[in-house]
Amino acid sequence: MTGLFATKSNATSIASLAEEALWQELELTPKPGLVDKYNNGAHRDMDHALFVRSIAAIVPWFSRFTELGDKHAHRPASEQLRMIRPMGIACEQAMYAATGGVNTHKGGIFALGLLCFAAGRLGEITPQRLCCEVSDICRGLVERELAARSAQATAGERQFHQFGLTGARGEAESGFATVRKALAGWNHRHLHALLLRLMAVNPDSNLVSRGGMNGLRYVQDYAQNLLENGWDESALLAMDNALITRNLSPGGSADLLSVGWVLSRI
Repeated sequence: MTGLFATKSNATSIASLAEEALWQELELTPKPGLVDKYNNGAHRDMDHALFVRSIAAIVPWFSRFTELGDKHAHRPASEQLRMIRPMGIACEQAMYAATGGVNTHKGGIFALGLLCFAAGRLGEITPQRLCCEVSDICRGLVERELAARSAQATAGERQFHQFGLTGARGEAESGFATVRKALAGWNHRHLHALLLRLMAVNPDSNLVSRGGMNGLRYVQDYAQNLLENGWDESALLAMDNALITRNLSPGGSADLLSVGWVLSRI
C-alpha cells in the first residue's frame, strides 16, 4: 500500500476518517447479509436507524483514542493495550446505551479504536506504519487471550480451540493482514468490490458463529465466484437473499471494510 505522509499534528484526521468509514459502510447498499438502506440483512434486532444512533454515540471517542495514544506515545508498545482498554470499554458502553444493549459496532470500535490510538503514537503516518504499530501494540494477544485459555467460555475461545480461528484479535495482531491483502488488488473505486474481496478471504467469526465452517465457506465461495465471473446490483441482491435465508451475516468483513476504507484514504 502507498499513502501520503502525515504528521502527528494532524493525526486527528484519522479520527475523522474513522467516522466517515462507519458512515460509508452503513450506507453501502446492497450489502449481502448486513444492515443497509434496503433491509436488515440477517439481523432481527438491528436496522438502519439503530446503526445511525450507534455511530452517533461512537464517533466522539475516536479523537479521544488518538489523544490517548499521543499522551502515552513515550511508553513502549507492549504497555499500550492496558492504556486503551478502559477507554474501549467506555466507548462500548456508550454504544450499548444508544442501542438498548444491541451489539452494533463492537468489532468496529476495537479495530478503528486501535487505528486511532496508533495514529496518536506516530510521528509520521502511512498505512504501513499504522498497521505495524497496531501489530506491535497487539503482539501476543492471541496467545494470552485465546491459546492460553482452556475454559472456552466465549465464542472466540471456542472457535480458536475448535478451528484455529483467531478472529478480531488475530487480525489486529497481524496488522490487519486480511485488509492489506484485499486492498492490494483493489482499484479504490468500487467499495462493493472491496467488500467482496474481504468476504472471499476473511475467516469471519460472525459467519462461523451463525453457520459453522460450512457457512463461512459458503460465503467465501459465493464472494469469490462473483469476483471471478462479474457482478452487478442484481447479483448482490441475490447474494443478500441467499445469506438472509441461511441466517448468515458477514459482520467481521463489515468491520474490516471500515478499516480498509481508512487505510485507503491516508
